[in-house]
Amino acid sequence: MAWNEPGGNRNDNDPWGTGGRRGNDQGPPDLDEALKKGLDKLNRMLGGKGGSSNNGSSGSGSKNGGFGAILAIAAILAFGYVLYQSFYTVDEQERAVVLRFGEFSRTESPGLRFKVPLIDSATKVRVTNVRSARSSGQMLTQDENLVTVDLQVQYRVGDARAYVLNVRDSNQALAFATDSALRHEVGSSSLDDVLTEGRAELAVRVEQRLQSFLKEYGTGLEIVRVNVESTQPPAAVQDAFREVQRAREDEQRAKEEAETYRNKIVPEARGQAQRMIEEANAYKAEVIERARGETARFNQLLAVYEQAPVVTRERMYIQTLEQVLGNSSKIFVDTESSGNMMYLPLDRLTQGRMSNSGSRSSQSGDQQVDVQTLTDQVLQELRARQDGNTRRSR
Repeated sequence: MAWNEPGGNRNDNDPWGTGGRRGNDQGPPDLDEALKKGLDKLNRMLGGKGGSSNNGSSGSGSKNGGFGAILAIAAILAFGYVLYQSFYTVDEQERAVVLRFGEFSRTESPGLRFKVPLIDSATKVRVTNVRSARSSGQMLTQDENLVTVDLQVQYRVGDARAYVLNVRDSNQALAFATDSALRHEVGSSSLDDVLTEGRAELAVRVEQRLQSFLKEYGTGLEIVRVNVESTQPPAAVQDAFREVQRAREDEQRAKEEAETYRNKIVPEARGQAQRMIEEANAYKAEVIERARGETARFNQLLAVYEQAPVVTRERMYIQTLEQVLGNSSKIFVDTESSGNMMYLPLDRLTQGRMSNSGSRSSQSGDQQVDVQTLTDQVLQELRARQDGNTRRSR
């Protein structure tokens, strides 16, 4: 039964043990006496001597024991605090710079680390995350024109020791170095370069110069990238600069169109020139080979002519007539025996063949065969008569 339940004996169930002193008193227990008893129990647990509340010397010992307990608790808490301050954790993204009596001792890598309390101090620095800083302002170019440049710098901590110890405020040092590098590079460039195609090169030069400044200052910062976000002339002259920019764009477009036309025409002209050269070379080779063939034929004919000049001359005459009259639609036969001239109507046969050119190919082939046959017969007759005349002259 609980000590404060109705109908129960509150003195028998009193947790503070004050039932004999208070009797039938139903008021709350004495807190001072309860605290003394609690300290006495704690003193006995820690090895001290406890006594009754009715003995004065025992009360003095309880007070001494309570003070010792407080000292013990304080010592335990101090030991726990010192133990807690002795160990710390370094994340993967961090490096810890440890100072011993204010002097650099070491740089700790990620993991669980130990330091001497009240002697060592550890400062954690994030070295992997990329930070950004901006810079903007008006400055003079090399040709004494004003221009407004907006710049963004991306950086990270490369040396944790230098970042913590060398410079009091690395971010402010970065801002000053960025402004100095930007003004130096803009002052060494013309306005056209800063506003147009020279912006990318300007960013590279500013990055190199800024990195050299930070290395010289010993800030421990490492530049990742520098971006020139915008370059603009002053507001009072922006309209005039826009007109100039449009004119330059038109000029660039005209140049590109001319270059495109050039790339189209020049290869075609080169191809035509090459084709003409090839045709000329082919014609040259053809003429040379034909001349060589005619020369060889003339040499062979000369040898035959030297052996039989008359026969060879007559044969050459007949072959020449064959070549000349072969392209003619009319053939005239001149005989020495009579004054009559024989006329063969080959032109009519040829005209008939030309008029029927739209007919079947077999019919035109037959007409051509008939004309050729008739021509061969006439030539044979001419040769026979020529041979007879030659024999009579002999």
